[in-house]
Amino acid sequence: QVQLVESGGGLVQAGGSLRLSCAASGSIFSANAMGWYRQAPGKQRELVAAITRGGATTYAGSVEGRFTISRDSTKNTVYLQMNSLKPEDTAVYYCNVAALPFHPWGQGTQVTVSS
Repeated sequence: QVQLVESGGGLVQAGGSLRLSCAASGSIFSANAMGWYRQAPGKQRELVAAITRGGATTYAGSVEGRFTISRDSTKNTVYLQMNSLKPEDTAVYYCNVAALPFHPWGQGTQVTVSS
């Protein structure tokens, strides 16, 4: 069964950093580009960063230059390093494949940035 398990969220002051991790089943990790998504209260889920199997990355404009996505094939894990965090980054963060069809979503990890 495909599983996605996110971790690493927490409460941080504006300007701080967090590193999120996503452990993915090997079957989806090795075959797909992966993405980090976030959903803030009352808003739709959005893609914030994606990484191909070859390591090419793309970012949403709102996080460009502050967030870095990476993947470790030996651990079937995708990371999101988040620096210079802003209150508007507050959301539940999820990982999944970077293109439809999505796999079942994990529980996500809450990131709260205080001003």
